[in-house]
Amino acid sequence: MPQNIVAILTLLLTMILAGCVYQAPLSQGNLLDDKDLEQIEIGMTRGQVRFLLGTPMIDDPFHKNRWDYVYYMRIGREQARAKRWVSVYFDGDTVSLIEKDRELNPQM
Repeated sequence: MPQNIVAILTLLLTMILAGCVYQAPLSQGNLLDDKDLEQIEIGMTRGQVRFLLGTPMIDDPFHKNRWDYVYYMRIGREQARAKRWVSVYFDGDTVSLIEKDRELNPQM
């Protein structure tokens, strides 16, 4: 009988400690500074945008005229604390539209 109690207590302790596993902060995407975003203007070339913002996070083969810069940071098991989605649209090789702070999925 005491062996069963020890086994049950060991199992319970293991289950409790399994929920205490550390999860490192998760950062995904392009971290964009506001000062860099403010410098993007209509009429800039793709090279100039890439120089300021870096390589876009999403390179969609179906939308060659749009670059999406997505960033989010999650700490532990919490929902994302920092989220940002910026889309830059091109007409040929020049910027035609900039959409800042687009809405990301709230479940992210």
